[in-house]
Amino acid sequence: MDIIYSIIIPIKDEEENIKDLFYEINDTMDKITDKWECMWIDDGSTDNSLNILKEICEKDKRHHYISFDRNYGQSAALFAGFRYAKGEIFITIDGDGQNDPKDFPKLIDTMKKTGVHMVNGYRVKREDSIVRKISSRIGNFFRNLITGKTVRDAGCSTRIFKRECVEFLPPFKGMHRFLPSLVHYLGFSWVEVPVNHRPRKRGVSKYNISNRLWVGILDLLGIWWFKKRVFRYTIRQSSFTK
Repeated sequence: MDIIYSIIIPIKDEEENIKDLFYEINDTMDKITDKWECMWIDDGSTDNSLNILKEICEKDKRHHYISFDRNYGQSAALFAGFRYAKGEIFITIDGDGQNDPKDFPKLIDTMKKTGVHMVNGYRVKREDSIVRKISSRIGNFFRNLITGKTVRDAGCSTRIFKRECVEFLPPFKGMHRFLPSLVHYLGFSWVEVPVNHRPRKRGVSKYNISNRLWVGILDLLGIWWFKKRVFRYTIRQSSFTK
Protein backbone atom coordinates (compact mmCIF):
# COMPACT_ATOMS: atom_id res chain seq x y z
CA MET A 1 0.00 0.00 0.00
CA ASP A 2 1.41 3.40 -0.99
CA ILE A 3 1.90 6.17 1.55
CA ILE A 4 -1.07 8.53 1.52
CA TYR A 5 -0.13 11.21 4.07
CA SER A 6 3.26 12.82 4.72
CA ILE A 7 3.42 15.00 7.83
CA ILE A 8 6.17 17.62 7.49
CA ILE A 9 7.50 19.40 10.58
CA PRO A 10 10.30 22.02 10.57
CA ILE A 11 12.37 21.96 13.76
CA LYS A 12 14.76 24.57 15.16
CA ASP A 13 16.02 24.04 18.72
CA GLU A 14 12.89 22.26 19.95
CA GLU A 15 14.47 19.54 22.09
CA GLU A 16 11.84 20.00 24.80
CA ASN A 17 8.85 19.60 22.47
CA ILE A 18 9.77 16.86 19.99
CA LYS A 19 8.88 13.77 22.03
CA ASP A 20 5.48 15.07 23.16
CA LEU A 21 4.64 15.93 19.55
CA PHE A 22 5.87 12.50 18.42
CA TYR A 23 3.46 10.73 20.78
CA GLU A 24 0.57 13.05 19.87
CA ILE A 25 1.06 12.42 16.16
CA ASN A 26 1.19 8.66 16.64
CA ASP A 27 -1.91 8.70 18.83
CA THR A 28 -3.85 10.69 16.22
CA MET A 29 -2.63 8.98 13.05
CA ASP A 30 -2.97 5.44 14.45
CA LYS A 31 -6.73 6.02 14.36
CA ILE A 32 -6.52 6.68 10.60
CA THR A 33 -6.42 3.58 8.43
CA ASP A 34 -4.42 5.12 5.56
CA LYS A 35 -0.66 4.65 5.51
CA TRP A 36 1.39 7.65 6.65
CA GLU A 37 4.87 8.92 7.42
CA CYS A 38 6.25 11.84 9.41
CA MET A 39 9.15 13.97 8.13
CA TRP A 40 11.11 15.98 10.72
CA ILE A 41 13.31 18.67 9.17
CA ASP A 42 16.04 19.88 11.54
CA ASP A 43 16.86 23.42 10.47
CA GLY A 44 20.38 23.60 11.90
CA SER A 45 19.49 23.09 15.57
CA THR A 46 22.28 23.74 18.08
CA ASP A 47 20.62 21.98 21.02
CA ASN A 48 19.89 18.25 21.43
CA SER A 49 17.08 18.17 18.84
CA LEU A 50 18.99 16.07 16.30
CA ASN A 51 19.83 13.33 18.80
CA ILE A 52 16.20 13.16 19.89
CA LEU A 53 15.08 12.92 16.26
CA LYS A 54 17.51 10.06 15.69
CA GLU A 55 16.11 8.30 18.74
CA ILE A 56 12.44 8.54 17.75
CA CYS A 57 13.15 7.63 14.11
CA GLU A 58 15.01 4.52 15.25
CA LYS A 59 12.10 3.68 17.55
CA ASP A 60 9.38 4.15 14.91
CA LYS A 61 10.26 3.62 11.23
CA ARG A 62 7.29 5.69 10.10
CA HIS A 63 9.27 8.72 11.25
CA HIS A 64 12.20 10.14 9.29
CA TYR A 65 14.50 13.11 9.70
CA ILE A 66 16.61 15.44 7.58
CA SER A 67 19.19 17.66 9.28
CA PHE A 68 20.65 20.80 7.70
CA ASP A 69 24.28 21.75 8.30
CA ARG A 70 23.12 25.20 9.46
CA ASN A 71 19.99 27.31 9.81
CA TYR A 72 18.37 28.05 6.42
CA GLY A 73 14.87 29.04 7.53
CA GLN A 74 11.42 27.50 7.69
CA SER A 75 10.76 27.80 3.96
CA ALA A 76 13.88 25.81 3.14
CA ALA A 77 12.92 23.17 5.70
CA LEU A 78 9.45 22.79 4.21
CA PHE A 79 10.85 22.75 0.68
CA ALA A 80 13.20 19.89 1.60
CA GLY A 81 10.28 18.04 3.18
CA PHE A 82 8.24 18.43 0.00
CA ARG A 83 11.06 16.93 -2.04
CA TYR A 84 11.73 13.92 0.19
CA ALA A 85 8.17 13.09 1.24
CA LYS A 86 6.59 10.04 -0.38
CA GLY A 87 2.93 10.78 0.33
CA GLU A 88 0.20 11.87 -2.04
CA ILE A 89 -1.04 14.44 0.49
CA PHE A 90 1.07 16.67 2.75
CA ILE A 91 0.19 17.84 6.26
CA THR A 92 2.25 20.59 7.91
CA ILE A 93 2.53 21.90 11.47
CA ASP A 94 5.16 23.79 13.44
CA GLY A 95 7.50 21.93 15.77
CA ASP A 96 6.91 24.11 18.83
CA GLY A 97 3.86 22.19 20.04
CA GLN A 98 1.42 25.06 19.53
CA ASN A 99 -0.33 23.37 16.60
CA ASP A 100 -2.56 20.46 17.61
CA PRO A 101 -2.26 17.11 15.76
CA LYS A 102 -5.81 16.33 16.87
CA ASP A 103 -6.91 18.71 14.09
CA PHE A 104 -5.58 16.32 11.41
CA PRO A 105 -8.81 14.27 11.08
CA LYS A 106 -10.82 17.49 10.60
CA LEU A 107 -8.46 18.62 7.82
CA ILE A 108 -8.59 15.20 6.15
CA ASP A 109 -12.39 14.98 6.34
CA THR A 110 -12.78 18.51 4.95
CA MET A 111 -10.54 17.71 1.99
CA LYS A 112 -12.47 14.52 1.26
CA LYS A 113 -15.89 16.18 1.52
CA THR A 114 -15.09 19.35 -0.45
CA GLY A 115 -12.66 17.90 -3.01
CA VAL A 116 -10.37 20.94 -2.72
CA HIS A 117 -6.61 20.81 -3.19
CA MET A 118 -5.75 22.57 0.09
CA VAL A 119 -7.35 23.02 3.51
CA ASN A 120 -5.79 25.88 5.44
CA GLY A 121 -6.32 26.20 9.18
CA TYR A 122 -7.00 29.45 10.98
CA ARG A 123 -6.47 29.94 14.69
CA VAL A 124 -9.70 30.89 16.44
CA LYS A 125 -7.91 31.86 19.63
CA ARG A 126 -4.27 32.91 19.33
CA GLU A 127 -2.12 31.78 22.26
CA ASP A 128 0.81 34.12 21.49
CA SER A 129 2.46 37.19 22.91
CA ILE A 130 1.04 40.61 22.10
CA VAL A 131 4.07 41.32 19.87
CA ARG A 132 3.42 38.25 17.73
CA LYS A 133 -0.30 39.00 17.52
CA ILE A 134 0.26 42.60 16.39
CA SER A 135 2.96 41.71 13.86
CA SER A 136 0.77 38.91 12.49
CA ARG A 137 -2.26 41.19 12.07
CA ILE A 138 -0.22 43.86 10.30
CA GLY A 139 1.41 41.21 8.12
CA ASN A 140 -1.96 39.70 7.21
CA PHE A 141 -3.33 43.14 6.31
CA PHE A 142 -0.52 43.96 3.89
CA ARG A 143 -0.43 40.38 2.60
CA ASN A 144 -4.10 40.45 1.64
CA LEU A 145 -3.80 43.99 0.26
CA ILE A 146 -1.12 42.88 -2.20
CA THR A 147 -2.18 39.31 -2.95
CA GLY A 148 -5.81 40.18 -3.55
CA LYS A 149 -6.90 36.95 -1.87
CA THR A 150 -8.17 37.26 1.69
CA VAL A 151 -6.69 34.64 4.01
CA ARG A 152 -7.91 34.73 7.58
CA ASP A 153 -4.66 33.46 9.02
CA ALA A 154 -1.77 33.06 6.59
CA GLY A 155 0.57 32.51 9.53
CA CYS A 156 -1.14 29.30 10.63
CA SER A 157 1.05 26.30 9.77
CA THR A 158 -1.72 23.71 10.25
CA ARG A 159 -2.47 22.77 6.63
CA ILE A 160 -3.21 19.82 4.39
CA PHE A 161 -2.69 19.89 0.64
CA LYS A 162 -2.14 17.64 -2.33
CA ARG A 163 1.40 17.10 -3.61
CA GLU A 164 0.70 18.82 -6.92
CA CYS A 165 0.08 22.12 -5.12
CA VAL A 166 3.78 22.56 -4.35
CA GLU A 167 5.54 20.59 -7.09
CA PHE A 168 6.33 23.72 -9.10
CA LEU A 169 6.59 26.39 -6.42
CA PRO A 170 9.69 28.63 -6.66
CA PRO A 171 12.06 28.14 -3.69
CA PHE A 172 12.53 31.43 -1.84
CA LYS A 173 12.84 32.58 1.76
CA GLY A 174 9.41 33.38 3.16
CA MET A 175 7.58 30.99 0.83
CA HIS A 176 5.77 29.37 3.76
CA ARG A 177 4.01 32.65 4.62
CA PHE A 178 2.28 32.78 1.24
CA LEU A 179 1.37 29.16 0.53
CA PRO A 180 -2.43 29.67 0.23
CA SER A 181 -1.98 32.61 -2.15
CA LEU A 182 0.64 30.81 -4.24
CA VAL A 183 -1.58 27.74 -4.47
CA HIS A 184 -4.48 29.97 -5.55
CA TYR A 185 -2.37 31.67 -8.25
CA LEU A 186 -1.42 28.27 -9.65
CA GLY A 187 -5.09 27.47 -10.15
CA PHE A 188 -5.71 25.16 -7.19
CA SER A 189 -8.74 25.33 -4.90
CA TRP A 190 -8.68 25.75 -1.12
CA VAL A 191 -10.87 26.36 1.90
CA GLU A 192 -10.24 27.38 5.50
CA VAL A 193 -11.31 25.68 8.73
CA PRO A 194 -10.87 26.69 12.40
CA VAL A 195 -8.11 24.87 14.27
CA ASN A 196 -6.81 24.76 17.82
CA HIS A 197 -3.84 26.83 18.94
CA ARG A 198 -2.00 26.11 22.16
CA PRO A 199 0.34 28.22 24.29
CA ARG A 200 4.02 27.38 24.00
CA LYS A 201 4.87 25.26 27.05
CA ARG A 202 8.61 24.92 26.53
CA GLY A 203 11.38 26.57 24.59
CA VAL A 204 11.63 30.07 23.13
CA SER A 205 9.90 31.54 20.08
CA LYS A 206 12.19 32.19 17.10
CA TYR A 207 10.07 35.05 15.74
CA ASN A 208 10.10 38.77 16.46
CA ILE A 209 9.23 42.02 14.70
CA SER A 210 12.55 42.24 12.87
CA ASN A 211 12.60 38.72 11.42
CA ARG A 212 8.89 38.32 10.76
CA LEU A 213 7.03 41.55 10.01
CA TRP A 214 9.43 43.69 7.97
CA VAL A 215 10.91 40.82 5.98
CA GLY A 216 7.40 39.54 5.26
CA ILE A 217 6.33 42.90 3.89
CA LEU A 218 9.40 43.00 1.65
CA ASP A 219 8.56 39.53 0.35
CA LEU A 220 5.21 40.89 -0.83
CA LEU A 221 6.98 42.65 -3.70
CA GLY A 222 8.06 39.26 -5.01
CA ILE A 223 4.59 37.82 -4.51
CA TRP A 224 3.07 40.77 -6.40
CA TRP A 225 5.43 40.05 -9.30
CA PHE A 226 4.55 36.33 -9.22
CA LYS A 227 0.84 37.14 -9.21
CA LYS A 228 1.24 39.32 -12.30
CA ARG A 229 3.49 36.93 -14.24
CA VAL A 230 2.35 33.41 -13.33
CA PHE A 231 0.58 31.50 -16.12
CA ARG A 232 -1.75 28.53 -16.30
CA TYR A 233 -2.89 26.45 -19.24
CA THR A 234 -5.42 23.74 -20.05
CA ILE A 235 -4.66 20.99 -22.56
CA ARG A 236 -7.49 20.43 -25.01
CA GLN A 237 -6.21 17.21 -26.60
CA SER A 238 -3.07 15.08 -26.48
CA SER A 239 -1.70 11.89 -27.98
CA PHE A 240 -0.01 11.04 -24.69
CA THR A 241 -1.57 8.45 -22.40
CA LYS A 242 -1.33 8.40 -18.64
